[in-house]
Amino acid sequence: MKHADILEMFCLESPVTDCREYGNGNINSTFLVTTEKGSRYILQRLSEEAFKDVPALMENIEGVTGFLQKKAERDGTPVHVLAPLKTKEGKTFVERDGYYRLTPFAENSLSLEAPESDEDFRECARAFGTFISELAEYPAETLHETIPNFHNTPDRYRIFRETLERAKADSELATRIDEAAEEIRFALDREEAAGTLQKMRDDGILPERVTHNDTKLNNVLLDKDTRKLMYVIDLDTVMPGLSLYDYGDCVRFGASTAAEDEKDLSKVSFDLHMFKVFTEGFVEACDNMTDKEKEMLPYGPKTLALELGVRFLTDYLDGDRYFHTAYPGHNLVRCRTQFKLVRDIESKWDEMNEIVKEITE
Repeated sequence: MKHADILEMFCLESPVTDCREYGNGNINSTFLVTTEKGSRYILQRLSEEAFKDVPALMENIEGVTGFLQKKAERDGTPVHVLAPLKTKEGKTFVERDGYYRLTPFAENSLSLEAPESDEDFRECARAFGTFISELAEYPAETLHETIPNFHNTPDRYRIFRETLERAKADSELATRIDEAAEEIRFALDREEAAGTLQKMRDDGILPERVTHNDTKLNNVLLDKDTRKLMYVIDLDTVMPGLSLYDYGDCVRFGASTAAEDEKDLSKVSFDLHMFKVFTEGFVEACDNMTDKEKEMLPYGPKTLALELGVRFLTDYLDGDRYFHTAYPGHNLVRCRTQFKLVRDIESKWDEMNEIVKEITE
């Protein structure tokens, strides 16, 4: 049986009878494990390409999940995270030709790739808002940066400019500069504004918090029957950050009317109704937000859409070395979709601010 030697090292209630590939994750390799007594678990081999220091990453997860478990026991509230199982040596991972961890399988759970209703989207907003709120007392400065400068938008621009200069000197890549000329101008025109949140973080105007940093909808598990929050999962990128990063990235995706690689830009817009739905849920759950955080909420989706667009553009100019592409020009298509979202957000800026005031005042 696959990974039998790895599984033998964990403390399980009965022998393992099956281990098979599971899910469609792009980073870690994932397997569904079943035991003789019918208990199920998720085994993952962690990507050392994406995460350079897996022990530090697991130290973050152990600290955060342990804190949340103790808080739930103290307050008599549900635990909304899945803690990694311990090995027979008391560790949270096994190192053997790579790093492996084991977590319980969330039975009767549902994950969504896109909102199926307003209430689904609101519940995902509550999930990430709750996650940040419940970790408000956790010392963010003690966490490791599993991916340094992940949402540091000025640093993303630094990498973009350096890549642009390298592309100019490369005959094969230089043609891409002409193809992306409009997108390059668009990005550079907004460089100063793109650094607004990071500057406010550096200046202490926005509080640094423990944040998830990968707020895809499918990182929230809902109960299949009630459609209410069960767990926030995939804690690999938990580290210090801004609440507006988590808020902005999820609403950027969920309020978009098209896929992230939609070629027909006429289909791409930012849905203000969905923006309102998500904002209501997030603010309700993250009940310790500062007035400045609430005021800056519209900057979340705008900054994260621009940042992601710049990342796609950077990879396109670099010869598509980071993001997996399905066809030539795929990264440029993705970039254009994000930049169309930014344009639409800019055109609706006053309305977004009015929605935020209505919800937060």
